[in-house]
Amino acid sequence: MFSSLVALITSAYEQFIYLPLFIEIAIIFIYVAIIATVTAYSVIMYKRWQAYVEEKRLAFISPKIEAMITEQVLLNENLEKIPVDDIEFDQAALNDQAFKHKWVRQAIIDILIQYRRNFRGEVGELLRKLYLDMGLMKEADEKLKNIHWEVQIKALTELTRMDISISDVTILPLTNSQKPELRAAARNAYVQLSKNEPFKFFDIATEPILPWDQLELFKIITTTKDIPIPNFSRWVSYSENKSIVSFCLKLIAHYDQQPAIPAVMGILNNKDHYFRADAINCLGKLSAEHAEPKMLEIYNTQPLNCQLEILKALGRIASGKHLEFLKTEFLYSYNFDIRMHAARSLIRHNTPISRAMVDDIMNTAEDEAKLIIKHCQNPLIK
Repeated sequence: MFSSLVALITSAYEQFIYLPLFIEIAIIFIYVAIIATVTAYSVIMYKRWQAYVEEKRLAFISPKIEAMITEQVLLNENLEKIPVDDIEFDQAALNDQAFKHKWVRQAIIDILIQYRRNFRGEVGELLRKLYLDMGLMKEADEKLKNIHWEVQIKALTELTRMDISISDVTILPLTNSQKPELRAAARNAYVQLSKNEPFKFFDIATEPILPWDQLELFKIITTTKDIPIPNFSRWVSYSENKSIVSFCLKLIAHYDQQPAIPAVMGILNNKDHYFRADAINCLGKLSAEHAEPKMLEIYNTQPLNCQLEILKALGRIASGKHLEFLKTEFLYSYNFDIRMHAARSLIRHNTPISRAMVDDIMNTAEDEAKLIIKHCQNPLIK
């Protein structure tokens, strides 16, 4: 049998090598296409079979899990009588043999997270206690040690949703991961779970906080309750990570940290013009009036993005000391963006002197200048 197969293959090969080259290439492509198609369909069918089995499993076990959670948590008679930490669960229900399988324990975790999204207060805390009493944190610990970053992210998400603290020695290295997705997830989790120093990872961060991650992290910081807010100027002054400094400038402006103004002004001498633009933007939002002279001093040596930020800052600070400068920039600059921002800042002052200047421009300036002023005066246009 084997010798016949070898003889058949040898005969086919001998015939193949005597074929014209283009036919040989065509045959090779045909065989490759057939193998690739069969492989692709096999993978698709296997994935569909896996999904089908998973769906059937969950359909079978989910009602039992939900019944256990309802009985132990939602209908717990002691919930309003004694503190959550003192409530004891029915160990027989928790130690049911059906709940020992790994895939079932993952299903329990997923359902607990879903319930915790919908319940707060004592019910939410009791759901958390159930998670701990069932030893489900072991699954998260195993996932954190997994070599696959997707699994580690899943563990961080679970622990964050269940409000379970993670030791610094475990999570801090992840905040500097080479994988951006894991790095962002670890930083977000650290801010939400750390009770004392939620910004400790700023001190060791060597990898950047990407723009999209900054948005997500900013949202978490500003919406998480009872988070201890430090003076972010310490990182503005000492951090060598540019993205950390840029992010801290946004937080300084959001929390109106007036003591940080000297540190922010120090960035005006930085060689990076993007840094300078961020610092000027921050000073404007802080209404740092004593920063105006410095901004005007450097104005003519700055690139366009910094000049625009200076003009916007003058409008936000609105001290009224530099109205003539704004008027001059509006009337005589050749750059449309500069004229637009100068006009907006002039109008934003909204003082008798600034309004008189605007009226004078409307009476004496060219039609284009009048159109810009009218555009900037429209409250519906930002």
